Amino acid sequence: MAEIMIYSVLFWASILCCNAAEIREKRSSGGHLDPSGYASGSIWPKPQQYTSGKQTFTLNPKRFEFTSSGKESDILRKALKRYQGLTFPDKIRSNAVRYRRDLSALTSLDVSVKEKYAPMTFESDESYKLTVSAPASSLTANTIWGALRGLETFSQLVYQDEHGNFLAKEGKVTDFPRFHHRGFLIDTSRHFIHVRVILRHIDALAYAKYNVLHWHIVDDPSFPFVSETFPSLSNVGAYNNFTHIYSVGDVSKVIEYGRLRGIRVIPEFDTPGHTQSWVSIKNLLTPCYSRGKPTGTFGPVNPTLNSTYTFLKSFFGEVAKRFPDDYIHLGGDEVSFSCWKRNPDVVAWMDKMGFGKKFSLLEQYYEQKLIDIVGGLKKKYMIWQEVIDNAVTVKSDTVVHVWKRGWKHELAKITAKNLNVILSSPWYLNYISYGNDWPKYYRVEPTAFKGTSAQKKLVLGGTTCMWGEWVDGTNLLARSWPRSLSISERLWSSINTTDLADAENRLREHRCRYLMRGIPAQNGIQSKYCRYEWPGTV
Repeated sequence: MAEIMIYSVLFWASILCCNAAEIREKRSSGGHLDPSGYASGSIWPKPQQYTSGKQTFTLNPKRFEFTSSGKESDILRKALKRYQGLTFPDKIRSNAVRYRRDLSALTSLDVSVKEKYAPMTFESDESYKLTVSAPASSLTANTIWGALRGLETFSQLVYQDEHGNFLAKEGKVTDFPRFHHRGFLIDTSRHFIHVRVILRHIDALAYAKYNVLHWHIVDDPSFPFVSETFPSLSNVGAYNNFTHIYSVGDVSKVIEYGRLRGIRVIPEFDTPGHTQSWVSIKNLLTPCYSRGKPTGTFGPVNPTLNSTYTFLKSFFGEVAKRFPDDYIHLGGDEVSFSCWKRNPDVVAWMDKMGFGKKFSLLEQYYEQKLIDIVGGLKKKYMIWQEVIDNAVTVKSDTVVHVWKRGWKHELAKITAKNLNVILSSPWYLNYISYGNDWPKYYRVEPTAFKGTSAQKKLVLGGTTCMWGEWVDGTNLLARSWPRSLSISERLWSSINTTDLADAENRLREHRCRYLMRGIPAQNGIQSKYCRYEWPGTV
């Protein structure tokens, strides 16, 4: 009994010791144990320029106003209403709320957009200037897209103290993204992801100033995209053609939800490989042979038939109308030649064309035809790097997506051809490990390869990837956030933003905001306190 009591005393002593140590750690780092769990009003991603003044202002949510004095749009009207709730969430109210009378009151933020609304494109201006002062603060931007980024920054600058007061520090922000393309790939073929989860993910992208949802919507395992022109694709190719599909309405909802938040939706329909779920289209896929006889299985798209290109023109015509963005991702990766090699009709056609046994030339032929079809639809395109590896002739505005290892060599090789690139190789978040892995993503510098300054300007940005082999609606959000914050900052902030200690403090605070806003972001910093523990009061 005495021994049990001794162990009990030692246990509680260790707990008190650890708590005391954490209190000392928080105080030594400038933090404090207040009910909010964070109280600094830090910004993520870090702005290009931020000057903090000496004054602190108080804000009353019931009296504070978001106003507009510039060009109006439906996006701005809805954003002002949305950011009223994001800036003053008050998910957990303190019983000790008492408005500060010793501080000047900040009563409004005026948003001034200079240019008329125009759809978001790759070249859209996302810059903004924000001045936080009392009684009125101001946000100016050339476009609505810059205004959205500035509203997000303002919402982060507002914080709560231990009594529940909303506060903001005096300051000026001048900000713009370093890279235009800041994408995030989701995979809805290997596991179906419900539209509700995709919409929450779009919210999370906006909170981090990403601007592209790369929707890898179909692949070998399933074809959940409902085509009005070819309904058999999802009827046969989806896991379940009633429950595991994206209807016309679903797709429109995702696109519109993204538009309102400054997130472009770029679909990927990967061909000629990764097309096993396209089997419902007669003669589209190549029949596989063994010992001169059909096996009943199929390989990649058959490039030798005219009917293939008739189908592609019609299908991508529909895709071009359904997805308004300038770009379509055409895939082109990991094409296996084995089925082509064993199909006697394909081999005979290649002999007729003078291709011999160079099956890379067959892939070239296919990709060239597809590129011409998409170009005829007045769409630009992205491709995985294998298309360039196989010497396909592409247009000068082609965007090449680098995903292979040795990415520095790959970037140097592709930009030497004067082609634009986006980088994904070091940012595959579907790979996980125990502990803190975000710093390794944070340290990646997309221009750190051997090349001229002109080559490095061809790096348009990057795309975070969350492939779906082990990811579905249960873990997409938790596995993505806050880990992908590291990449959003690398793609937005200055090349000189490299301080991991500073980033850790800001990442901890921003992750806490995600929980407060209903995003189940996993813990990104070991053994730290957050007021809004999941699921909290969302």
